[in-house]
Formats: sequence, C-alpha cells, structure tokens
Amino acid sequence: MRTHCFRLRRGDDLRQSLERYVREQHIRAAVVLSAVGCVNRAVIRDASGVTVHTLEEHLEIVSLMGTLSEERTHLHIALSREDLSTVGGHLKDGCIVNTTAEVVLLELSGVAFGAGYDPETGYDELVISHGEEPK
Repeated sequence: MRTHCFRLRRGDDLRQSLERYVREQHIRAAVVLSAVGCVNRAVIRDASGVTVHTLEEHLEIVSLMGTLSEERTHLHIALSREDLSTVGGHLKDGCIVNTTAEVVLLELSGVAFGAGYDPETGYDELVISHGEEPK
C-alpha cells in the first residue's frame, strides 16, 4: 500500500482533479482516506440516481469517501453549510474548490478496480480484480 498526499487549489474541479491525479499516477485501485477543505460550488446527485443538485454557496468538505482507479471513480461527499446543516450525495463534475482541498489517498497493492454493467442495478458497478502488480 502507498499513500498519496496532495493539495488542490482555488478554482480546481474536485472530481476532475482526483481523476487526473489517479490517471497520471497510474493508480489501479485507491480509496479516499481524508479530504478537507471548502468549495464555493457543489454538484451532487441525490439518492434517486437521477436528480442532480447544484449549490452555489460556501461549503466545508466534512467527508469525502469512495473508490478510484484509472478506469472508474465512485465518490460520495458531505458538505456543511454556513448554518452548519449538512448536505451530501454522489460527487459530480463541477464541484469547485474555494480556497483549498487537502487530499490523502491510499493506493491498494495487488488490487485493481474496474467497471462492468450490472443488469440488476442498471449501472456500471465496481469490478474488483486481485493479483500481482504490473511490472
């Protein structure tokens, strides 16, 4: 296992930046260990799997969790509003860092995350492969 620590800056798209980092580092499987910071725009999908909400306000990242690889990203985010209420859902492109986002990823050894269509759910779901690291 290997840790990756980096900081995103004002104006970065949170999801796109994470996906770019994973591609550039050729990460086959990782999980988010920690992510703190703030955004001034959030785009999240609710549990219906259909409705996407765009929030244009100052929000603190209080949780970011999920799985990442070069092939797929599945992230959920929880955000705290100025009144301390919390909203959350499936992270979409368009979530823009306001001042900073400090990210720690854990790269998993001997595992690869892919995607495959699941007719039961109707979505491309996580496919986990176990084996040796590529040379």
